Amino acid sequence: MSSLSRAKPVLSLELIVTTAIRMADADGLDRLGMRRLGQELSVEAMSLYHHLRDKDALLDAMIDVVFIEIETPTAPSWRDGLRQRADSQRAALHRHRWALQVLESRSHPGLATLQHHDQVLGYLRAAGFGVRACGSVFSLVDAYVFGFLLTELQLPFDAESAPAIASELLGLTAQFPHFGEYLKEVILSGPYDYADEFHIGLEVVLDAAERLRS
Repeated sequence: MSSLSRAKPVLSLELIVTTAIRMADADGLDRLGMRRLGQELSVEAMSLYHHLRDKDALLDAMIDVVFIEIETPTAPSWRDGLRQRADSQRAALHRHRWALQVLESRSHPGLATLQHHDQVLGYLRAAGFGVRACGSVFSLVDAYVFGFLLTELQLPFDAESAPAIASELLGLTAQFPHFGEYLKEVILSGPYDYADEFHIGLEVVLDAAERLRS
């Protein structure tokens, strides 16, 4: 084997961050430490500090990458634009589930994080929302997306297994008639996918946001 084929990639900030994201995607943030990251990169942990001051700086950089993946709204209709961003945000957080707990937690946000927020606020201002209302709408939609994901990612079923689980629960619903009615008429009456609830709820949120528009 030649020395070229054995050569390790040159350690860089980009390599460190992409490797950290891959590790967090696989095992979560709790198992991501600088020592383990160094082992994954075949370097001493101290080598990482030539590129990052500490683990917080690493998280800042990781979150920056996630925000790059989230589309900023561009549609002529502000409702369409916020739907676009919400769908993209949900998809990004499905890919990077660890980010849900830290996405808005950074006290030293990176440039991509700041740029994303600035572009969304500018989009809402151009759509006729006042300065204060822009922040309220931003917060409202984010809270809905985060809250939906917290439920969605913990559900013990998917679209394929939901009918079987609902059928098992039917035997317990004699004293819970409303729950039984829901199981029969919603989950067991045809194709059911909890993911469909996302857009139903999002429309309610956008209706509420409309009230804040000047």
